[in-house]
Amino acid sequence: MSASPYLTRVTTLTFDCYGTLIDWEAGVIEVLRPLLARYGIAQSDDEIVATFQDIEAPLCEPPYRSYRTVLADVVERSGRRFGFPVGYAEREALAVSVASWRPLPDTVRALRALEARYRLAMISNIDDDLFKTTVPQLGVFFDCVVTAQAARCYRLDQAIFELALGRLGVKGHQVAHVAEGVTEISPARRLGCATVWVRRRGRSARLLTEVPDLEVPDLSSLLPEVGIDAGGIVV
Repeated sequence: MSASPYLTRVTTLTFDCYGTLIDWEAGVIEVLRPLLARYGIAQSDDEIVATFQDIEAPLCEPPYRSYRTVLADVVERSGRRFGFPVGYAEREALAVSVASWRPLPDTVRALRALEARYRLAMISNIDDDLFKTTVPQLGVFFDCVVTAQAARCYRLDQAIFELALGRLGVKGHQVAHVAEGVTEISPARRLGCATVWVRRRGRSARLLTEVPDLEVPDLSSLLPEVGIDAGGIVV
């Protein structure tokens, strides 16, 4: 079993956390659906996620604001869009819920298999305190964690990747960035990183503007691409 040609020189995998490893979509739906329903607004799961993505994207552009603020503003602007009032508790509800967002079913097993072959690092659109509530659920050690708070920017910006590469002491061609999000393909690729899109439910597909080097349906499917068999054994 041999690795995908895009990954032959790779020594380090950097990961997006929420969407790739943690089920942020379920967490967001759990918060926003009852809020919308309270005001007679019925949306499907796909519609709720699309609304979140559409509102969140411009909030992650410069100037930098904390992700806690981004999440609060998503709720505030959802209220404006659909015509309902938003109080303090509602504004804070998404940030409070992050601690309850759970790993996707294949996350921990796949990460444990991958750490036998690669250095693992995290590049996450999150605040340090919010990420601390997630770390214990992931089950592996990350050589480096770079948050948006540390970089003062989000993954739309090449600077967050430059900070991660600098802390890791590696060149771009030694890294593959593994993410469910698609907007980070361009900045990672500009630095010479391979890009792996973990399609998951595919709700980010509508935002895809650049084809990744490798597409997999889930994290488990990445294992054979890097020469790890179904049992997690490096071959």
